[in-house]
Amino acid sequence: MTIRVLICDDHLIVRQGIKQVLAEAEDLRVMGEAASGPEALQQVRSGMATGQGPDVVLLDIAMPQRDGLDTLKSLKGEFPKLPVLMLSTYPDRQYAVRSLKLGAAGYLNKSADSEQMIEAVRTVARGRLFITPSVAEHLAGAVGAGGRAADEGLPLHELLSHREHQVFRLLVAGRSVGEIAQQLSLSSNTVSTYRARILEKTGVRNDVELTLFAMRNESVAP
Repeated sequence: MTIRVLICDDHLIVRQGIKQVLAEAEDLRVMGEAASGPEALQQVRSGMATGQGPDVVLLDIAMPQRDGLDTLKSLKGEFPKLPVLMLSTYPDRQYAVRSLKLGAAGYLNKSADSEQMIEAVRTVARGRLFITPSVAEHLAGAVGAGGRAADEGLPLHELLSHREHQVFRLLVAGRSVGEIAQQLSLSSNTVSTYRARILEKTGVRNDVELTLFAMRNESVAP
C-alpha cells in the first residue's frame, strides 16, 4: 500500500529535503507540496473531493498567513480522520502537548533522522499516535489524575488557550494590537481582550514584561 503524503512548509529547501528523505521508502509518495496553511487546506480539500487526497499531512508549525496550529485546527475540523504529523524546529516542550491536544497524530522535530521521519509517517498512516520519548515525558507532565490538565505543574504560557497563545506569540514578536487583529482576522477590541487575559495569566503588567517572561521561559523561538 502506497502512503500519499502532503508536505506543508514555507521553506522550499525544507520541502525538498523532506522529499528526499521520503523517497528512500518505496511505500511513501509525496503527492503534493504547500507553502502556507491556506494552500495546504486547499490541496487537501481538492484531493479529498476527487478521492486522491493525502493519507498523511506533514505540517510545519511556523508559517506565514496561518500558523501550523491554526491550520491543524481547521484540518481536523474538516477531516477529523486525516493524520497530521507536526514538524518543528522548536523544543518539544513548547508545542508538542499543544499540538496533540488540537488533534495532531504526532510531533517530530526537524532534527530527527530520516529513519525516524519515515517511521513517524508510517505510524500515523496506520492510525496510531507517534510520540518520541521526549514528547511522552512532556505529555505525562501535562496530564493529571483522570486525564485533566495538571495546570499547577505547567509553565504559565501553556495555560493559554489556542487563540491566546497566537496573540501571545505575536505580541512578543513586537506586533501591535492593530497588526494582530488584521493578521488573525479579529477586531482590535477582541485582541485587546485576549491581551488582557494573557497579562493576567502570566502575571506581568505590559508587553515589555511579557517579552522578558517569554525569554525567561523560552516560550518563543529566538
